[in-house]
Amino acid sequence: MFRLILLLTCSLLFSQCGTAQVGYSTKDKKAIKLFEEGQQAPKEQKDPKTGALNFKAGLELVEKAIERDPNFWEAYLLAGEMAEYLGNYEKAADYLQKAIVINPGITKSTFYYLANNQKKIGKFAEAIKNYDVYIQARGTNPDLVIKAKEAKDNCLFAIESMKNGGTFTPINIGPGINTENPEYFPTITVDGKTILFTRRIKDERVAGPFKEQEDFYVSQLSDNSIWGKAIPMPPNVNTINNEGAPTIAADGRSLIFVACPDATGENYGNNRFGRGSCDMFYTKKLGSRWTDPVNLPGKANTFYWESQPSLSSDGKTLYFVRRVSRPGEAANSDIFVTHLQEDGEWSLAERLPMNVNTPQQEESVLIHPDGRTLYFASRGHRGMGGSDLFMTRLNDDGSWTDPVNLGYPINTEADENSLMVSPDGEIGFFASDREGGYGELDIYYFEMPENMRPVKTVYFEGIVYDATTKKPLAGKFRLVDLKTGKEVVYSEADRETGEFMVSLPVNRAYALTVDYPGYTFFSENFNMTNPDDQEAVHKDVPMIPLTSDLPVVLENIFFDLNEATLRPESYIELQRLTEFLQARPNVKIEIGGHTDTRGDDATNQVLSEERAKAVYDYLVKQGIDASRLTYKGYGETRPRVTDAEIEQMTSEKAKEAAHQSNRRTEYKIVR
Repeated sequence: MFRLILLLTCSLLFSQCGTAQVGYSTKDKKAIKLFEEGQQAPKEQKDPKTGALNFKAGLELVEKAIERDPNFWEAYLLAGEMAEYLGNYEKAADYLQKAIVINPGITKSTFYYLANNQKKIGKFAEAIKNYDVYIQARGTNPDLVIKAKEAKDNCLFAIESMKNGGTFTPINIGPGINTENPEYFPTITVDGKTILFTRRIKDERVAGPFKEQEDFYVSQLSDNSIWGKAIPMPPNVNTINNEGAPTIAADGRSLIFVACPDATGENYGNNRFGRGSCDMFYTKKLGSRWTDPVNLPGKANTFYWESQPSLSSDGKTLYFVRRVSRPGEAANSDIFVTHLQEDGEWSLAERLPMNVNTPQQEESVLIHPDGRTLYFASRGHRGMGGSDLFMTRLNDDGSWTDPVNLGYPINTEADENSLMVSPDGEIGFFASDREGGYGELDIYYFEMPENMRPVKTVYFEGIVYDATTKKPLAGKFRLVDLKTGKEVVYSEADRETGEFMVSLPVNRAYALTVDYPGYTFFSENFNMTNPDDQEAVHKDVPMIPLTSDLPVVLENIFFDLNEATLRPESYIELQRLTEFLQARPNVKIEIGGHTDTRGDDATNQVLSEERAKAVYDYLVKQGIDASRLTYKGYGETRPRVTDAEIEQMTSEKAKEAAHQSNRRTEYKIVR
């Protein structure tokens, strides 16, 4: 920027030409008076309540000076700067272009600022030409030359991206969510049926001139796919202070958000205590009630500004943005990650690597429910200009791929941020103040390009309950990738209702266990390598008390066809059974093997007994006393699904699933 207005001096302006020592380029005294009044007007007519400089008043005076003398090139320079401050980049570019036409010998920095404005309005080819003029000129500012080269590279990217850009038809999400107030920072549950977002509202309780603050609102998707009228979060979550940038857990029962102090810098509202600047807070839903928010336990918050959190679907990894620039430095913020520890506290946050973060601003981070695809906004990567949206993926070795620009037309010459992507990866949501909305920022949605989609995620939901009394239980869920052995989801059912919801990224097979004190653990297997377009898996989870002799199916014990050799992916489940027995030294179990009804009866009997013994042998090798274990083969005598029931099934797929259900390994507690 020229800084003519903020410095309130003509020294920089006069340096623009060799005649500066002898006065202005105009002899019209009225034009000079209007020019100088316009230069002073922003400060002299600033808003008495906010202190904001009045560039509009200044521009009006300078434009009158131009009317007096259309060749007054210094006035064009000042008008261009003021128009840029006002966000009218097209007018700014026009004024600067006219100044150059009138005075071709003008200082070359004018070409740099002209190019900046042309870039902001999408005139990339013209901007490249003017950046080149500045880059090739002698005696230019080395720092600005570096910036000019970066900006030129972005213009080249923009031109190429626009050649290859697809269609982009954002749709307003509707009046249930959008109002005349600004709505932004949406977050959604893994079933895609609950959306929570930030709305800036008028509030006469707020001190200061603006009388505005930010609150959270929630909307539910109706059966006819229309978002219902959003309602505010309860007053123990929404306060007179700002609450913003929420991230809701996959099951919709945990919420991490950002709260900032009031003007005193100390009061975070409602008995909340912060560590300095904006902090992340945590609240949990129990039944229909949200707990009072607390400062995020652990070491993630600091005296720096923390904001825009995004919680992974496993509930154990949190990405967020931290401002890392100091007062007086150029604005800079980076993406950090923290992990939930065994003691319930969050670890000291680590900065993501420098192929993701840059020396400029990164913000509005989103980790998709697939746990691997990270979307974010950045001003430091090659892009269309301003803040662009990018995507990076987490590799198996813990590294991140180099970010990919989402490209035109999702990214434009304007600023883009606050992207949210639906669990199935097909729909993107963002906030925009484009024409045709309900007022200011509205939330829109659009179809994600195929090459920018994450791994599709479906969800597993139901109720955890006591198998004998039907009482709801707050069972703890662990979902493990059978191929890698890594835990990918950790969650807990609602303690009052027993309801749960966990995400299941497709293209992998999972072992799921559910635990609760005083009960045997529940086991389930999910092979999502061929999901057949399914969106959800519903299954209630009956928990068997330790006092019961009901059998427990070990769904994640696997054998090759007609063999009794344990396959490697069985070890996750077997280790879980080992830990269960180690924690309960007085418990004795019988291991039972079962087959389907196909094949020879005697062969099935032998096979079932050998498979039960394979599990028995494994447990003994792990140190479980053999006196606590027995095993038995039941062959095909106790099917879960009878032959008569299978015969009535209409599809071969359903019949095969029934036979597979009959082939199982169980254990039961014996007295």
